[in-house]
Amino acid sequence: MLENSSQYDLLEAGCDEAGRGCLAGPVFAAAVILPPDFHHPLLNDSKQMTARQRDLLRGVIEREALAWAVSAVSAERIDQINILNASFEGMTRAVEQLALRPEFLAIDGNRFRTTLEIPYRCIVKGDGKYADIAAASVLAKTHRDEYMLRLAAEFPEYGWDRNKGYPTREHRLAILQHGLTLHHRLTFNHEIDQLSLF
Repeated sequence: MLENSSQYDLLEAGCDEAGRGCLAGPVFAAAVILPPDFHHPLLNDSKQMTARQRDLLRGVIEREALAWAVSAVSAERIDQINILNASFEGMTRAVEQLALRPEFLAIDGNRFRTTLEIPYRCIVKGDGKYADIAAASVLAKTHRDEYMLRLAAEFPEYGWDRNKGYPTREHRLAILQHGLTLHHRLTFNHEIDQLSLF
């Protein structure tokens, strides 16, 4: 069972992102402030949940959170400032969009930079430890997956309905065959090494 938040003295927002390792599409970030008594037995690191569980939890979180927000940083912006800075920017934007101003941020990961004047703590694998970070991971992941499904309808040849822009063999082969789209991150490696061996 996850701890509700990383500390209980200040109003805390959990923050996480989804899509850092993708070849295409934005990186999505979310910030969530949960009620202190929030609990759901299925809530976990979004990567440990099924798509159906994530979709179910998304509705619960969006209804019951004290505040939540999701932000997307485009592939073009990722190419301009790099994926790590884009993740930081996305989390900063999500916090700025919250209807309540948090007094403390719990950040999934080991690094964070922000222009916000709010104290924060970086927590490695925080989405498997604290409910507010896990909730942010669920929102970031489900909102991003929903976006990639819409893009997949426009660009069916890349299999984004299945790979969500991640560097699967199917996706890399499609890039070799059809080239890059405006949704691909140009600074990422799109090649298949030793393709002839497959």
